[in-house]
Amino acid sequence: MTDPDCIFCKIVAGEIPSTQVDADEHTIAFMDIAPATRGHVLVIPRRHQPDLLAVDDEDLTASTLMAKRVALRVVDKLGADGVNLLNCCGSAAWQTVFHYHVHVIPRYLDDPARDALKLPWIPTPGDPAEIAAAATQLNG
Repeated sequence: MTDPDCIFCKIVAGEIPSTQVDADEHTIAFMDIAPATRGHVLVIPRRHQPDLLAVDDEDLTASTLMAKRVALRVVDKLGADGVNLLNCCGSAAWQTVFHYHVHVIPRYLDDPARDALKLPWIPTPGDPAEIAAAATQLNG
């Protein structure tokens, strides 16, 4: 299953070049051309599935396992001190390419100028009543 207008499907098909770092039967891992940090990698399923809500369990599992392999590699080979895995699902959540993908973003403690990625919210205690109300809705 492919989408002829999808840039990631074109990468899978070899129509657009990419710098691959790993691949298997279900997934491809390649360098992000607009990296947040040194070693930023994208992991995608070979089959086109638009987002987290649509991706099937087999491709979700394969993508997650590939992301873990890449994360282990960026820590081992690039000396990253940590790794962020990021998925954006839907325009409201900053998704810009509508082919399910996971960003594997190495994080470095010793070079803050190179690591400009920031947490998109300031964690503060929430309203306990609102937290409970949302939980009730989710459980219902």
